[in-house]
Amino acid sequence: MYAVIETGSKQYRVRMGDTLEIERLATESGQEVTFDRVLMVNDNGNISVGCPTVPNAIIRADVVEHTRGEKKIAFKMKRRKGFHKTIGHRQELTIVKIKEIRSGSQSEPAPAAAAEAQATPV
Repeated sequence: MYAVIETGSKQYRVRMGDTLEIERLATESGQEVTFDRVLMVNDNGNISVGCPTVPNAIIRADVVEHTRGEKKIAFKMKRRKGFHKTIGHRQELTIVKIKEIRSGSQSEPAPAAAAEAQATPV
C-alpha cells in the first residue's frame, strides 16, 4: 500500500515506515502530524485518484527532528567588469516517519462512473 501526498508544494510517494525530508513544519519533534492532501492511494491494486484529493484519505506521521539541508551556492559574475557575488542557501527541513495510511471510503463509485450512471436514460 502506498500513497502520493502533497506538502510544501511538492509531491511525495510514501509507504508505511518511510522516512522523508520535507519542508519545515510548525510541529515540534515527537509530535504527530496528519497530511490530508492525499492525491492518490494504491491499496493492493485498488487505485483511488483524487480530483484534486482523495476524500477521507489521511496519512499520519511522526515528526522525528528538524534539520537543515545541504548548502547550495549561487555564484554570479559579469566578465571583464570585476563583478562577482556569492550567495548561499540552506533549506529548513523536517524529517518525518510515516506511521499510517488510511484510504478514503472504497464503497463510493468513481466520479466518472457516477456521472455515466446519471446520464443513462431509463
